[in-house]
Amino acid sequence: MNNFKELGITPELIKGIEELGIIKPMPIQSKAIPVILQDENDLIGLAQTGTGKTAAFGLPLIQKTDLNNSNIQALILSPTRELAIQIANDIKNYSKYLNGFKVLAVYGGTSIDIQIRELKRKPHIVVATPGRLLDLMRRRKLNISMISSVVLDEADEMLNMGFEEDLTAILSETPKTKLTYLFSATMPNEVLKISKNYMSDPVEITVGKKNEGAVNVSHMYYMVQAKHRYMALKRIADFNPDIYGIIFCRTRMETKDIAEKLMEDGYNADALHGDLSQAQRDYVMQRFRNKTLNMIVATDVAARGLDVDELTHVINYNLPDELSIYTHRSGRTGRAGKKGVSIVIIHQKEKHKIKRIEKLINKDFEVKKIPDGKAICGKQLFALINKMEKVEVDEAEIAPYIDRIRKKLEWMDKEQLIKHFVSLEFNRFISYYKDAQDLNIVESKSFKERKKGKRSGGKFTRLHVKIGSRDKISPVDLIGMINDFTENKTIEIGKIEIYKSFTFFEVEEKFSELVMKSFRKAKIKGRKVVIEVASQKKESNKTDKGFRKKKKENTEEKQFNWSKKNKKKRNR
Repeated sequence: MNNFKELGITPELIKGIEELGIIKPMPIQSKAIPVILQDENDLIGLAQTGTGKTAAFGLPLIQKTDLNNSNIQALILSPTRELAIQIANDIKNYSKYLNGFKVLAVYGGTSIDIQIRELKRKPHIVVATPGRLLDLMRRRKLNISMISSVVLDEADEMLNMGFEEDLTAILSETPKTKLTYLFSATMPNEVLKISKNYMSDPVEITVGKKNEGAVNVSHMYYMVQAKHRYMALKRIADFNPDIYGIIFCRTRMETKDIAEKLMEDGYNADALHGDLSQAQRDYVMQRFRNKTLNMIVATDVAARGLDVDELTHVINYNLPDELSIYTHRSGRTGRAGKKGVSIVIIHQKEKHKIKRIEKLINKDFEVKKIPDGKAICGKQLFALINKMEKVEVDEAEIAPYIDRIRKKLEWMDKEQLIKHFVSLEFNRFISYYKDAQDLNIVESKSFKERKKGKRSGGKFTRLHVKIGSRDKISPVDLIGMINDFTENKTIEIGKIEIYKSFTFFEVEEKFSELVMKSFRKAKIKGRKVVIEVASQKKESNKTDKGFRKKKKENTEEKQFNWSKKNKKKRNR
């Protein structure tokens, strides 16, 4: 018996989803479908991407459709073209045995005239990206004033992409009587704002914990020096011969650079970034989906809406500036019940960010060592052997050549034959990794000494900054700020002394001007903070007790002068 029948789904739809292999409802589907079918409440559904959200809202929306009504009855908003197309295709597949039902996807990057013609066929459900939908509305080619339902799919992604104003403009044109269904992987303040402004007492459904990482994803990090990041990436790829994944970078330039290096080094990789035309993007995605490419290097914006169920790995070449985005990155693997791996490559001074992500996703990271040449060669060797074992042999096609091959190789015994076969494909790895250096770094003795206030040598400058323990600043936080604001990960930091309202710290003398200059436009805890060289005067009064005493004396003197002044006024 199909479990969807118990949720109230009709036989026509069950027949369609059974052909897709969908038999047992996923948690978000079990919770959301009955609420949407009741047609009484707005709904907020919080679940990771790849957990079956499309069927959770798609099936009940189809079932609620009045096939005799020619108006658009439901609107589904999606952040990207790819996701809009996928949702529309899924809905078509679900409704395969529902005669007369029509769904249409409208999105940018393709002819608007074709979509206008398709709208004349009176679709019951429209799946749209915000920009194209607004364009069609302004041209008076698409009317959403009669819809009964609106779905905001991947709401957090839409807001991250800057669609808040577009969503507000669209939702303001919908009837107040409509029901709104908001689905999101995370629940940032912007999503809460949308829900408060455009939803009425919504039922909230959460699968897992809010902002939690995907259940089937393992999280691990590798620690290397910043200059060895690319070499580490190659070793990770080589250590996983069957890798099929996305490598995330911060910027377009970095994305292009890493993709070009990988291609030059013989990897099946390409880039996905905002400078690509839609045709170029489609070409890259087609090659990636048919697995001609093993890896694509992408920015967060370019990868949004990218939906591939079989990804084995997500690699964070750099962590995102907003750590909450890590949830979306990692959620692109481990989908549809399969296991996945999310990898982060960091340098030593970024370790504090891992702790923050662990709290965010409620999962622990596993510390991994960058594999050495011997380990990689072993992995590649047995991957080659496994491939050889599983290759399909066409006896009829190779039979005419067997005798000649046997005669050609008769001088070799079995062991020699194996060695030659393995070396043919394997020599390049042996040669490349023969004298490969160890890329792993550990917390060095000099670093530990610096944490205790000792220096490893060289001249240091003592600096003063007006932030302290009351600002919840730790030594790790300060080091992270220096790295981020200076964009220099090699600055050696010496002794750090944190007091309640200020902090002293030491940096290499040659970098002191860079540190002070870099902080001039920076804001910490919402306010501007100035870093300056610590003077002898400051040092002589450097305890909180001394500063508090001085402040108290100044305050008492001001109060005395004020009282004296006012007493004179009263006596007049």
